[in-house]
Amino acid sequence: MASDINRVVLVGRLTRDAELKYTSGGMAIADISLASTRSRKQGDQWVEEANFFDVSLFGRRAEALSQYLSKGTQIAVEGQLRQDRWEQDGMKRSKVTIVASDIQLLGSRSDRGQSSEGSYQNTNQAPPRNSQPFESYSRPEQSSAPKQDRFEDDIPF
Repeated sequence: MASDINRVVLVGRLTRDAELKYTSGGMAIADISLASTRSRKQGDQWVEEANFFDVSLFGRRAEALSQYLSKGTQIAVEGQLRQDRWEQDGMKRSKVTIVASDIQLLGSRSDRGQSSEGSYQNTNQAPPRNSQPFESYSRPEQSSAPKQDRFEDDIPF
């Protein structure tokens, strides 16, 4: 029996700052809204059409990334679709959201509220201890061994 596939990848810009909240059990949830545009031909002209998606990110990643997920930031989201169903005023309702398994910040640092020197434009906010926590999510950990010694025996030719 073939299994179903529920996977979505989107690139777009945030329409609002991330909203960080916690469950009663203490799990962090960052809720964001993503706008993704596409161009399509309408008659003789190309027009842009925006689509809006609600995205939820859970756990430690939600806490770590929420401070960087501000309105206008371009991100890539990978995750799966989830349909929530409820009843309101006797009417059945549903909403599809994206549960993110991976979020990557795109664009330059200045697009994310930092100047090119890495300092924060908002002087009331101190920079986090590790100014690039996202790198650890998308890059494998680097060994402390010198680079020339790391792959010496792995090259087959």
